[in-house]
Parts: sequence; C-alpha cells; structure tokens
Amino acid sequence: MPYVKVGQENSADINIYYEDHGTGRPIVLIHGFPLSGRAWERQERALLAAGYRVITYDRRGFGKSSQPSVGYDYDTFAADLAKLVEALDLHDFDLAGHSMGGGEIVRYLGTYGSARVRRAAIISGVPPFLLNTPETPNGVPQEIFDQIAAGLTADRFAYFTEWNKNFFNLDQTLGSRISEETVRDAWNSAAGASAIGTIACVATWHTDFRDDLPKIDIPVLVVHGSADRILPIEACGRPTHEAIAGSEYVVIDGADHGLCWTYADEVNEALLSFLGK
Repeated sequence: MPYVKVGQENSADINIYYEDHGTGRPIVLIHGFPLSGRAWERQERALLAAGYRVITYDRRGFGKSSQPSVGYDYDTFAADLAKLVEALDLHDFDLAGHSMGGGEIVRYLGTYGSARVRRAAIISGVPPFLLNTPETPNGVPQEIFDQIAAGLTADRFAYFTEWNKNFFNLDQTLGSRISEETVRDAWNSAAGASAIGTIACVATWHTDFRDDLPKIDIPVLVVHGSADRILPIEACGRPTHEAIAGSEYVVIDGADHGLCWTYADEVNEALLSFLGK
C-alpha cells in the first residue's frame, strides 16, 4: 500500500496512506471528521469518469494512516498535505476538502502559497472561525465543543452513533438518501480511528483561519448545505465565501453535513462545473 512518511514519534514512523487513480489533471481530495479518504467514493467515480487523476489520503489518526498521539493541529495537517504534494511532485493540481478538509486547504494555501495549485473547492468546510465570540455571533459556543470532547472521552463508540444522526440528518435522509448500511460504514470508519486523535481534533474545529483566507489568490468554490447541523452555514459557508475574493458560492438547499454522500449528484455537478472552467 502507498504511504508517505510525514514524521516520527519515538520508534515509529508517522505515515500517511494515500490512493492515486486515473490519469489527467490531478485533484487531491481531503476528507472530513471522523472518516477517511473512502468518504469520497461518489465524487471519485464522477471525477475518474470525467478524466481526472484522483488522489485521496487519510488524515493522520484516521483510515489506514498512522495513529500517533501528536500532531493534531492545522499547522501539522497542512504540513502533512505539503509533504504528500511534494512526494508525488504535483503541479497545476486541484484541491477539494470536506469539513475539516476545508481547513487543510485554507491553512495550506495560507502557509505554502498557491504556486502548485490551480483551483480549490471547500465543501461544508470548517473555516473561517467556528467559535462563538462577539465578532462571530453565529459560531458554536465553547461548551458545545467541551460536550463533544467529553462524550468522545466517555464512550466514543456510543457517541459516534449519535454523531451520525446530525452528520447525515438521519431523521430526514435515512431510507431515502442514505441507507442503514452506509451509516454503519461511517460508524466503522469512526470507530477504527485513533482514540486520541478523534478527541484531539475537536479543539481544532475552532482554529482561526481568518488571516489565511485573504492570502488565497486562486479560484475557489465554496459549497455548503443549508441544513448543515454540524457546521452551520451562517458560521462557515457564507463568511468563508465573503472572505475569499472572487470565490463562487453554491448553497445546496436542504443538504446536511454529509452531503458528499446524501447529495452527491448536486455536489458533483457543482464540483465538475467549477473544475472545468
């Protein structure tokens, strides 16, 4: 299996697992919490059919990547992405990130620049700043993050069952846009992730990306579901669009946070249209 070494913890290498399929212009897909690169299944099929080279990878702590006890912060996540890009010698490539993956894109572009990158898509992304403050009244209160971390600490397996209800808006989508089996697969991905990493990631959700966003100088697509219960559109999608000069903004009416599966056709249409320009 293909890996890129991104670090070291004591006697063990920290390796990022990736998959690299197809030919044509490369696009790197960055998954959300608490999933893996497999979460892009419905986008990968569409992108391969459209002639793209599709590269997915598992964030450290998730999927088949190493599960260290360190490095769960956006500077390190962006550095991991940079090492993958360098190892594969990617140029003139596109990026797409879902949820936490939107944070990798913004921090990567803010830190490493856009010399290698052609276009980027942020889908239900966590930027610009999720924490509720007087400056960000639509954000999420600190006590909610504390409750999530406490739930994961007490029994993360039980917590992920509850998490999926709001991740996919199962009261509205189960049996119509998503099956019980797909929800079970999402639970399995979460359960197999690093116990330390899943808890540590919660604090990263209120990383402040507001200084990174104005540095972005490539075309950007921002996609968000109007019914996202994990990352509210008024806290994330709309202000991210407003902070990136010239960005395109697509709101998918009624879509939940897990829209890459539940609203895959709508996501694919927006993504392929944007990439094809």
